[in-house]
Amino acid sequence: MTSAYQALIGILQKSLVELNEDLNKKPAELYEPQQYILALGGKRIRPLLTLIGCDLFNGDIHEAIHAANTVELFHNFSLIHDDIMDNAPLRRGKATVHEKWNHNIGILSGDAMLVMAYKELAKCKPEHLPQLLALFNQTAIEVCEGQQLDMNFETMNEVSIDSYVNMITLKTAVLLGCSLQMGAIIAGADLETQEHIYNFGKEIGIAFQLKDDILDVYGNTDKVGKQSGGDIISNKKTFLLLKSLELANTSQRMELDNWISKTDFDKNEKVSAVKSIYNQLGIFELSEAEVNRHYESALKNLEWISCDSDKKANLLHFAEALMGREH
Repeated sequence: MTSAYQALIGILQKSLVELNEDLNKKPAELYEPQQYILALGGKRIRPLLTLIGCDLFNGDIHEAIHAANTVELFHNFSLIHDDIMDNAPLRRGKATVHEKWNHNIGILSGDAMLVMAYKELAKCKPEHLPQLLALFNQTAIEVCEGQQLDMNFETMNEVSIDSYVNMITLKTAVLLGCSLQMGAIIAGADLETQEHIYNFGKEIGIAFQLKDDILDVYGNTDKVGKQSGGDIISNKKTFLLLKSLELANTSQRMELDNWISKTDFDKNEKVSAVKSIYNQLGIFELSEAEVNRHYESALKNLEWISCDSDKKANLLHFAEALMGREH
């Protein structure tokens, strides 16, 4: 996945190191949490996509680096605040910002990180700024809408599959589309091409999140890196659960409702029982089909785009690597 983009990754890493060094200032309680979460790493998929989107249309990569920093800062800002809302103790295997410091520091350092994202975006060429700002603002609002919908779903008894897909589109997928389109804007791609590269990223993002839902239940714990069946234990309204509730017969529905309503239970027993119902209903196969539907939609958008065939092939291989995690 990385060999074709090794030069881009090198440029991105250098920029993020410099960005982290710029945060070495006072008050420490405001800036150290930002340095901390950036240093935790991650795949850097979003900023890399911005550079890929620029390179795909033969743009100057160095002109896209500030936009790449923007999406990485925004993504990490959202993680700090999401972790507070979810009361999550760990992020990438380390203590979350609010656990390492406190909630107030988490909120304020996250706020400052969002401002830093706009400071980075303002460094882009003036001729690109109106469109970049419009796209970034729309995406930022949509990500917040997605997070709110996700929280709403926690207390809703009935959630449709369409509503769930809309939620993950807003919370996760639109930022991938935005990242690619920002690079395309900087490279001077026309509006129709920008629309297709955005939709490619968005559809890949939806497929990626659906695949993550599948891996939570059916993935190898060592390879996935988290507890198997965590979504089942927490009653998270994923595609798998919602499809099961839609297809279940009377006895299966009663059993599912019983496990969902229980507050005191053996975790392994619950995962085993719910997974058994999933297997009876063919949920794994139906979920894989939904992943493939969005992946094929992404490919159709990529096929439409006119650009260097080798660069298009590299982007396709990158997408395949994202989707090809073993289970």
